[in-house]
Amino acid sequence: MYQLYYSPSTASLAVHWLLIELSVPFELVLTDTATGAQKHPDYLKLNPSGVVPTLIVDGAPVCEVAAILMLLAERHAEAGFAPPSGAAERAAYLQWMVYLANTVMPAFRAWFYPHEWAGEAGTEAVTATSRARIEAIWDRIDAHLGDQDGPYLLGARLSAADLLATMLMRWSRNMPRPATVWPNIARYLSRMRAMPSLREVHVREGLTDWIDG
Repeated sequence: MYQLYYSPSTASLAVHWLLIELSVPFELVLTDTATGAQKHPDYLKLNPSGVVPTLIVDGAPVCEVAAILMLLAERHAEAGFAPPSGAAERAAYLQWMVYLANTVMPAFRAWFYPHEWAGEAGTEAVTATSRARIEAIWDRIDAHLGDQDGPYLLGARLSAADLLATMLMRWSRNMPRPATVWPNIARYLSRMRAMPSLREVHVREGLTDWIDG
């Protein structure tokens, strides 16, 4: 059985969602970031970065949301959340997973915690820059979705990249221009938010905002 150390509405949401989609047994372990539980010494032994999620796999901790999603997709390949090696979509899948982890997530980190980048005196500039960066990201993803033959990032194929992207789009819900402003993204999210598994995540984590538009 997997153990997921999570906190509601954080990066652990995508892993929680995939675990439900995979129909595998797992246990949730609340690590409430609102109370600083992710900085407790016991948790830091599992995840030295002091962030969620952490997934216990065969008794060992695995960290970093994108890595966890990719690992789960490969361990449960029959579910089809990752194109197999040699598949035509494999390169695009890997590219999107790395882009979302290395470009989109840091931009949100700067938006939510601007003081980490420039100190209290520089938060206004960092916030403005991160907002512009995130909106440029939505420009790119919106154009990409508009060019696809199917409704997902890989076209006709739903993948773990869609779960990660949807979670990040959710993070924009209180920004001046949330992701739903972009028309192709709005259509994409309408489909993703209708998935019973995502709605179940919201119920289990006690989340009521965004899921209904």
